[in-house]
Amino acid sequence: MNDKNSTDVRLVRPTSPALDEVLGQRFPVLDDGFVRVVDYLGNDAAIVQAARVSYGDGTKAVSEDRALVRYLMRHRHTTPFEMCEIKLHVRVPMDTWRQWIRHRTANVNEYSTRYSIAIDRAQQTPPTEWRAQAGTNRQGSDGLIETNTGHELSERELELQKLARDVYEERLSKGVAREQARKDLPLSTYTEAYWKIDLHNLFHFLALRMDSHAQHEIREYATVIGHEVVARWAPVAWQAFRDYLLETVALSSIDVKLIRTMNSGGREALHALLNELRWLELDQTGRLKQNRERSEFARKFEALFGHAPDWLAALNEAR
Repeated sequence: MNDKNSTDVRLVRPTSPALDEVLGQRFPVLDDGFVRVVDYLGNDAAIVQAARVSYGDGTKAVSEDRALVRYLMRHRHTTPFEMCEIKLHVRVPMDTWRQWIRHRTANVNEYSTRYSIAIDRAQQTPPTEWRAQAGTNRQGSDGLIETNTGHELSERELELQKLARDVYEERLSKGVAREQARKDLPLSTYTEAYWKIDLHNLFHFLALRMDSHAQHEIREYATVIGHEVVARWAPVAWQAFRDYLLETVALSSIDVKLIRTMNSGGREALHALLNELRWLELDQTGRLKQNRERSEFARKFEALFGHAPDWLAALNEAR
């Protein structure tokens, strides 16, 4: 360049040696699934580089790279994290993939059973891992089915999967088009996809899917991606994500008001607030009605102070 104000700079592609060591390696998930890194762009240094271009003089007070990454995460300055991208190759059961694909902030190319024969693998559930439906959460599970029943369920599952596969292959052998022959394959059938996403949106995916309330199967994939991939790729950003997003307790304005009232407002003020929130309503049997917000507050309180709120324990005993 001839511009006297410009400086020729040799650009060096940022790399993560720890991630380079496992490029292409399959990290197993569930009984036959996997996650493997195909390629990536950027690392912790790329986040810092992008931030300093974007914020200019505004970042001079944060002189250390690690401190800058943590500052960005802490204050939700997300754009610099979008400068890092990763491409994964995943094998995942179709029912789990339905949840996964709802994250529409990625570029995806999935294995097509219209053009290719369906993968001859289906996720199987061990007898000890059949989960019971939660009584208070329509979309979740709670506890495990008794093992003897689990053996029966696993045997029937295997019979169903084998029958579905046999019917599928029979259709193919008789010349049925692949796009139609596939229609009765179970959702436990594995599919594969290439999934490319930037680090900001990957953190959003991990925050939701590593949460204890996420379905077990997708949580297994998210855990592998977090601990085996992101921790190697951008370790400073990963730790900041854990400290400020993943392993935090978020308090609402109601939570703060309750804690302040519990601390200094007195019993009458607390009772009035609980009534205002309708947290003391009883059902027809005289017991406290189920209240999700109250339960969530109790979990947050216990995470902060190591025990449930005294007033809630007393109410449960009284009823």
